[in-house]
Amino acid sequence: MYVSVRDVPRGTGPRSPVPRVVVVLGLVSLITDVSSEMVTAVLPLFATLALGLTPLAYGMLDGLYQGATVLVRLLGGFFADRLRRPKLVAGAGYALGAAAKLMLLPVAGAGALSAAVAVDRAGKGLRTAPRDLLIATAAPPDRLGRSFGVHRALDATGALLGPVVAFGLLALAPGDFDMVFVVSFCAAVLGVLLFLQRVPEHAPSPAGPVSPRDVAALLRIGGFLRLLCAAAVLSAATIGDGFLYLVLLRGESVTTRWFPLLFVGTSLVYLALAVPFGRLSDRHGRNRVFAAGYGLLLCAYLAAILAGGVAGAVLCLAFLGAYYAATDGVLPAAATPMLPAGLTATGISVVQTAVAGGRALGAVAFGAVWTVAEGETAVWIFTAALTAALLTAVPMITRARDRRTEAR
Repeated sequence: MYVSVRDVPRGTGPRSPVPRVVVVLGLVSLITDVSSEMVTAVLPLFATLALGLTPLAYGMLDGLYQGATVLVRLLGGFFADRLRRPKLVAGAGYALGAAAKLMLLPVAGAGALSAAVAVDRAGKGLRTAPRDLLIATAAPPDRLGRSFGVHRALDATGALLGPVVAFGLLALAPGDFDMVFVVSFCAAVLGVLLFLQRVPEHAPSPAGPVSPRDVAALLRIGGFLRLLCAAAVLSAATIGDGFLYLVLLRGESVTTRWFPLLFVGTSLVYLALAVPFGRLSDRHGRNRVFAAGYGLLLCAYLAAILAGGVAGAVLCLAFLGAYYAATDGVLPAAATPMLPAGLTATGISVVQTAVAGGRALGAVAFGAVWTVAEGETAVWIFTAALTAALLTAVPMITRARDRRTEAR
């Protein structure tokens, strides 16, 4: 039965296991992320070295990578709530992601690459909110942070393995990006099959259909609106991972050979901290942990430009992974208890859309600044922007009512 998160019984204790469907969804994300991160790990090199894109062109591509999900995220959440078929909507998103990997094979220019990236990101946008709805409806309300943390930890495992696979393939056949894309497609298909076979579908709810007016009503929920605005402001000052890694490469903290493994380092930290930060958010406040995550991102920026060599790269990756662990799963866990029954997927998608839109703007802006200035100068500018964003957003987050104890 399709239910609200408020209708799910509480856990039986601090060590109560997460629901089986959360683990299965985590395994699906693990396999899908192996596929996606194989491509993500080589995309900066493929775009700048194989295709010869300029920093501005890559910034626009990275902006597309982030922004292609904006409208589709909203549609994914809306139709998951309206149709009461989150599995159907999420499954379509996973299938689109698999198809995008095949589109990469004939790519020979920026236009074809942009089309493939757009389809891949559209698939991600379509599946994210319905998938998070499946997690939210299965998890006990007082274990939302932990359940999202477990899912994100498995997701991070895939993000860790993907670059390793890409690194191994390119070590065997240097410059053979097509081989990476073919293996990526095979992994994506495996993820789709696991999702279709092992994730149950909710039965239709007796509640009436969701309308655009219902969606607009979400913005009248004070705590949710403040969290939404804070997330949008902070994400606009975010430097994309690929750009940050290119700064480390240009600063000679790493070499081209080891570039794909930078994604591994970030994912390893994310994997180690996702569950602990999820538990911490359940206990001490999801809004606070989310805000602290952007403080960790600020430390990553400073490490990238102040601490040179291998030590600077290690510190940057550690802070970056901790930032993801403190924000990626914690944000939907913070938003979910504020949302009315029947609009959970839509509300989650609204927040995620704000984040994706902010990151898209940030990517284009960072690419533009780097085009007219040095990479380190661009990082300093974004460090100042993130500091200002934190000073603006933290008061909004602390005023937003943290509902972690609502179900107790």
